[in-house]
Amino acid sequence: MRTKWWKFRGETAQTFKEGVLGEGPWKEREDADDMWLKMETCVRKVAIEVLGASRGGKQEGKDTWWWNNEVQMAIKEKKEYFRHLHLDKSATNIEGCKLAKRAAKRAVSVAKGKAYDDLYQRLGTKEGENDIYRMARICKRKKCDINQIKCIKDGTDRLLVKDDEIKGRWREYFDKLFNGENEGTIFELDDSFDDTNRRFVRRFQEAEIGEAL
Repeated sequence: MRTKWWKFRGETAQTFKEGVLGEGPWKEREDADDMWLKMETCVRKVAIEVLGASRGGKQEGKDTWWWNNEVQMAIKEKKEYFRHLHLDKSATNIEGCKLAKRAAKRAVSVAKGKAYDDLYQRLGTKEGENDIYRMARICKRKKCDINQIKCIKDGTDRLLVKDDEIKGRWREYFDKLFNGENEGTIFELDDSFDDTNRRFVRRFQEAEIGEAL
């Protein structure tokens, strides 16, 4: 669960401030740890109410070419129920969230089926051919691992798009990270090993260790 802190600006920030001041957990005179815990709980609660929350995790690219108004409304309603459920896990909200999820799945299934039916009927037309190419490009993008690295630049701030250039840039980065200014420097080992003292050293006895401890 992630709070949408990126919405913290303008009127939303003012609403958040008023909400936190209205709760006023720091007005009570008590132990500092308890007071801090109440302040943290208050800030989190008001932030979720004002800013909202998301499920978190890596955002995968979604295939939404077949979406329509019904699907968008159903998804929006499901998210709204989920937000209410996070704040209040009552039986009413739980049941409402389940119904909203079923309605969203049903709307998605109907919209996707209708979109594919229309696509199959247009296969023999120029418009249908363009749709096929567009879907192929979407599938290709999904197979590429573009969710890990949004963009990468070289030392002159030039945007790199080719795989070889990106790999080279990462190689250069880690080379400097681990080698620093000493890259390419080779330290020669001396022959001091030949002067090692190889005299016999008696092992410590168990009784001696016990006495020392």
